[in-house]
Amino acid sequence: MGLERSKDWLDQALGDLEHARHDFEHGFYDWACFSAQQAGEKAVKAVFQRMHAEAWGHSVSDLLKELAKHVQVPEELVDRALELDKAYIPTRYPNAHPSGSPRRRYTAREARRLIEHAEHIVRFCEGLLSEAE
Repeated sequence: MGLERSKDWLDQALGDLEHARHDFEHGFYDWACFSAQQAGEKAVKAVFQRMHAEAWGHSVSDLLKELAKHVQVPEELVDRALELDKAYIPTRYPNAHPSGSPRRRYTAREARRLIEHAEHIVRFCEGLLSEAE
C-alpha cells in the first residue's frame, strides 16, 4: 500500500474543517457544507491509512460502515455521516437542483449542522488514531 500517511490525511481533514468554519463565517454556506463533508471523509480515511487498509469512495457513511468491521462505530456517527454525504455533489453543481445555483440553496442553519457533524466524526477519528499510537 505504500507509505502510511494518516497524519497527512488527518491534517487535511482539520484544514477542511477550518475551511468550512471560515466559509460559514463569510456566508458561503454551500462550500461550508462541502468542506464539512470533505473533513469527515478525510478523517475516516486517515484511520484506514493507519490500519494500512485501502479506503475507496467519497461516502462518509459507507466508509464508517466499513470501519465498523474493525472498530466499534456509534450508530449516531453513521447518521451524521449520511447527512454529510448529501453535501458531496449538490453543493457544487447547479444541475443537482431543479432550479437555482447551489450557493442559493444552502442555509446558515444547515451549514452549522453539517460542520457539527464533521466535528463529531473528526474527533472520533482523532481518538482512534491517538489510541493506535
